[in-house]
Amino acid sequence: MVSQACGDKQQRRRLGAARIAAACFGWLAVQAAGSQAALPHPGPAAAPATAQPRLITAWTHEDANSPHFEVLQKAVDRFNGRQRGYQVRIVSSVRRIYESWIHSEAATGSLPCLVEFDGPYLPAFAWPGYLQPIDRFVPPDMLGDFLPSIVAQGTYQGRLYSLGQYDSGMGMWGNRRYLQAAGVRIPTLAAPWNLAEFEQALEKLAAVEGVDYAISLGLHNKPSGEFFSYAYAPILQGFGGDLIDRASYRSAKGVLDGPRSVLAMKHFQRWVQQGWARGAMARFDDFDKGRAALSWSGNWAYRRYDKALGKDLVALPMPDFGQGIKTGMGSWAWGMSSTCSEPAGAWAFLAYLLSDKEIVNMTSVNNGIPARRSAMLASPLYGAEGPLRFYVRQLETAGVPRPATPAYDTISKAFGEAVARIAAGADVQAELSKAAAIIDRNIAAHRGYQHE
Repeated sequence: MVSQACGDKQQRRRLGAARIAAACFGWLAVQAAGSQAALPHPGPAAAPATAQPRLITAWTHEDANSPHFEVLQKAVDRFNGRQRGYQVRIVSSVRRIYESWIHSEAATGSLPCLVEFDGPYLPAFAWPGYLQPIDRFVPPDMLGDFLPSIVAQGTYQGRLYSLGQYDSGMGMWGNRRYLQAAGVRIPTLAAPWNLAEFEQALEKLAAVEGVDYAISLGLHNKPSGEFFSYAYAPILQGFGGDLIDRASYRSAKGVLDGPRSVLAMKHFQRWVQQGWARGAMARFDDFDKGRAALSWSGNWAYRRYDKALGKDLVALPMPDFGQGIKTGMGSWAWGMSSTCSEPAGAWAFLAYLLSDKEIVNMTSVNNGIPARRSAMLASPLYGAEGPLRFYVRQLETAGVPRPATPAYDTISKAFGEAVARIAAGADVQAELSKAAAIIDRNIAAHRGYQHE
């Protein structure tokens, strides 16, 4: 269909200029690659028959002055030192509106070979043809070593488009001293708090001397960002609701604003109204400073909280609100553009970046959950005796991928804005119905995001 659309005016009008621009560039690149593109699992890339190494450019969202970028740059330097055929250049894109920049560059066929993006946005880049599948490169034994959540995040319509070095998971952090003072049981994965226990714990903790309020929910974050949908969708799912109908990904009506989701958000609103949690405010360090007894956060907060609380810090699983523990999952990953003229070289670097050593190097800095089981064994945080090991077990049994649809950006923003208004006291049913309508209009405007 892409080959027809590249030369057919009617197809171009029907599919849209942006989709066809990217898809045609990708189709032409694959045609140019010839039989090389058909190889199921290429081995290490052979050096091109030229004395000049071929440049592979990779875009990352990391700030060029951050420790994370430094880890990436060192990986690039090591790879370049071993390669004669290819040289990689890493480019920081943090000062741009990243997703918008990718879309604008893709529409003109100007993407580099490798692009890093937040996992749930994969469908928005794969659907219009900006990316090419990478499953033909990945050996089965390598793919089988990745966490199922990483593979699920990187798969769209049955094809693997991305892999990342690390995953993430929601959880709670507790101040052991306050929990003991309140006489509250410390939950485990095998015996998490149920809804009644959780709310009783909030009530008791709020009454402990020195505690301003029981739990920091993260409402200081911006509702237009990613945190709200990532952090609070597990509450919906724990009650049996969700952000969208996952059978078809065609509508949020009756799901996001259905009775189970409404009940979930009424409880959420109650936590704020009872004074157990605080709504939007400028402070972000109330748990660190001992003003809150619990934090609704994730694995990424470990080093900061450990430094602040030391032995008083305790990692807690998500509550079971009736449908089992549910946790957010997914993180930044790497994909290959459809316009990449050196796919073998791009895969050679990506495979190197996804090696155990490089995964451990990165996750030792950012606290991420190692994407491969073999790398996890060498991780000081997630190994058999690691302080964050429970996040892996929780992810394996309770991780829920964010909706795999190009409409995710609209879903995330509409739900985030609804949550902010609900926390401020707005009518729960009205806000969720408003969000569902916004989502459904977006999906309808794009004809369900279906390929014709």
